[in-house]
Amino acid sequence: MRFLTLLLLTLSITGAAHAAPAENSGKPSKAYLSLIIDDLGQNPQRDSRTLALPGPVTLAIMPDTPHATEFARQAHRAGKTVMLHMPMDPATGPYAWHPELPLPELESRLNAALLKVPYAAGINNHMGSRMTAEPVAMTWLMAELQRRHLFFVDSRTSAKTVAAAEAQRIGLASVSRDVFLDDERTAEAITRQLQTAIKIARKYGSAVVIGHPYPVTLDVLERELPNLKAQGVEWIDLRSMIGERGNQASAAHGKNGIYR
Repeated sequence: MRFLTLLLLTLSITGAAHAAPAENSGKPSKAYLSLIIDDLGQNPQRDSRTLALPGPVTLAIMPDTPHATEFARQAHRAGKTVMLHMPMDPATGPYAWHPELPLPELESRLNAALLKVPYAAGINNHMGSRMTAEPVAMTWLMAELQRRHLFFVDSRTSAKTVAAAEAQRIGLASVSRDVFLDDERTAEAITRQLQTAIKIARKYGSAVVIGHPYPVTLDVLERELPNLKAQGVEWIDLRSMIGERGNQASAAHGKNGIYR
């Protein structure tokens, strides 16, 4: 009887210890940020500047650019995460996906694009406001990426996107963009957007940021990124961010962790 009483007391204490963090779960203990730079492969000078950013930047390379393959190899040698920045309608060009194309043609264009961007660990959509709203194509794409062991980043260029929701449904490693840095190409606006991302990371635990290799964007990033740690934010690589979020939607993109 005494042994049973002690056992119950031990279990009660253990249970209370495990339950305690839930009472303090209002504010996340960590604030993580991941940075993706899109539209790479077009300009060697800007590509090199992006590659030199002081941290785990993810490099999203467009397949229909003159330096795509060379820069993908260079980025891989530098230990950076490489992504295929896949053109999707309203983007144009030989690799672009459009809603009227049959699945075999979409597959052919994806294959060709991946050949142009070696070492790609995943893909995100370039433009794609029409294409990411296409359920049949996105269902096929997420299953194909899972088969190839590639992750997906939904750039969320459309409020009607179904891409992230489909990735979540099948358990594909994926994450969604929270902040675009440089829709407005001024140093002041880009700095404000970066501060918005930092506030999101502090409030919700993480933020995924996408920017472009515009000279003004790179100016801001070169100046501000070294200060992230002093602001209580840890810059992590994209794979770590996917693991940190665990395929759960942020508050901005879903409810109770489920993508809308």
